[in-house]
Amino acid sequence: MAQLNITLNTHLLKDLFSLEGRDQAYAKLMESILNQVLEHQAMEQTGAGLYERSEKRQAYRNGYRGRPLTTRDGHFSTELFARYQRNEQALVLAMMEMVVNGASTRKVSAITEELCGTAFSKSSVSSLCE
Repeated sequence: MAQLNITLNTHLLKDLFSLEGRDQAYAKLMESILNQVLEHQAMEQTGAGLYERSEKRQAYRNGYRGRPLTTRDGHFSTELFARYQRNEQALVLAMMEMVVNGASTRKVSAITEELCGTAFSKSSVSSLCE
């Protein structure tokens, strides 16, 4: 597991310890931490920092767009994850439909491994269909 150093703004730290605006400060804190973690993961993936030219570079980045953290009723959600949740739901529904139509859980597991590159165990396919 990689170790990551997080940088925080001093104004944000002051807001965390004040009584007024503490909720907004926590949201900004989470936003800052998550953005820094995502940036670090992108640097690890590409093998170079933002705008860095390196012989070790493994991939290229298309660009950068800031994404604010949106909190609703104590739960956070971002536009980034909503798109992928729909894809996951479609996969789960397709797996359930295969079992309902008579395919064995082993066959469903083999098909999803072939299509997605990820193996689902027979028991996880079975528990999804319950």
